[in-house]
Amino acid sequence: MTKFLHNQATGLRDLVSLQTNTSARVITVTGGTKGVGKTTVSVNLASALARSGKRVLLIDENACPNNISSRLGLKARFDLMHVINQDKKLDQVILRGPENIFVLSALRGIHALPKLDVTDQQKLIKCFSQLTESIDVILIDAAMGGETHVLPLSLASEQVLVVVSGSKTSLMGAYALIKMMSKEYAKKHFLIFVNKTDAGLASQTVFEDFSGVARTYLSVSLEFAGFTQRDEKINQASRLCLPVLDAFPISQAGDNFKHLAENVLYSSCKDYFDGAVDGFMQRLIHKSHLSMANYTA
Repeated sequence: MTKFLHNQATGLRDLVSLQTNTSARVITVTGGTKGVGKTTVSVNLASALARSGKRVLLIDENACPNNISSRLGLKARFDLMHVINQDKKLDQVILRGPENIFVLSALRGIHALPKLDVTDQQKLIKCFSQLTESIDVILIDAAMGGETHVLPLSLASEQVLVVVSGSKTSLMGAYALIKMMSKEYAKKHFLIFVNKTDAGLASQTVFEDFSGVARTYLSVSLEFAGFTQRDEKINQASRLCLPVLDAFPISQAGDNFKHLAENVLYSSCKDYFDGAVDGFMQRLIHKSHLSMANYTA
């Protein structure tokens, strides 16, 4: 665990020293209810993407003790809010995790975006433009929204990965989330990942039943992104503060997350945006204003 701790001041410098890229895929991992394993999926998807050669920035919108930093054995002393307040530079708040995974804690910062004036918005966008050529995937572990509040990170992403389990509560929550995003914000494309199932066949049945209802009543595009079965190795890896592919490289759970990474990367079920990181930040600021306006209306 200690070897993954990284001097915060070197996080961004490690990123920009890598081979350059022209765009970054932006993926939000979310769920309609607590307990579906959203953060576990985020950590292990990031690991699978990194092992495939992708450089991943994990944006963590959750609080301790069960957020991304804690799951990877990292201690986030600073976060996005320190960048917004100009107390710290972006390279001082980004942490390095295992493989090519970088972590940015953003819970407080995301809530502050609607309050920024134009000058501060431009400064923040400029900060993130440094990352445009240095990462391949921005993976967001989104906080849970309320019944009438969709959080802006999901709206600013190309792809939204909704994590469900086979429980009625999970499926009802996911349906309500997709309904809100499609009806209120015109989001039409969603990837579905079925977590904690008893068998692959059961997960396919869960998806087909769920997608049939959603397509009929919501007119959205849903795609099956994969599944994981209940596997104690996932829990063991979490206790070790490791992704399952690091703790147990040869495991069914590890294979499941490799398949998820492949499906996400090659899926056409997405919105098409400017691939630059500063373009993502511009969308995020805009969506934060839109989401706040709808929330307070």
